[in-house]
Amino acid sequence: MSWAGPDDIFISTSLATYLDKKLLVFLRDGRKLLGLLRSFDQFANVVLEGACERVIVGDLYCDIPLGLYVIRGENVVLIGELDLEKEELPSHMTPVSTAEIKRAQKAEREATDLKGSMRKRMEFLDFD
Repeated sequence: MSWAGPDDIFISTSLATYLDKKLLVFLRDGRKLLGLLRSFDQFANVVLEGACERVIVGDLYCDIPLGLYVIRGENVVLIGELDLEKEELPSHMTPVSTAEIKRAQKAEREATDLKGSMRKRMEFLDFD
């Protein structure tokens, strides 16, 4: 039986194929991090160089620089390689400053909290 060479494997379960490539990492708490994969271990702990957190609220987005970032493997939900040939975001997305995205996040959180509290107040109506 012959083993497939590295050129014959298109999908790999090892993070070694992603070393020195730009990745998007989804974390368990909902954050999205971008950066170059520099190192990893058997627990999926990863080190990203030039990392930034991408915050998206509606049609607004901001990349908050983090620098060198170590991520514990148990917090990783998904890791994917970014295609540098393609545009990362749709054209309707608008880049904003860190302060503006924080204000938008706060407004979105308050709207969600209000919606939740309204739902709790109306539970007695039993719409189910």
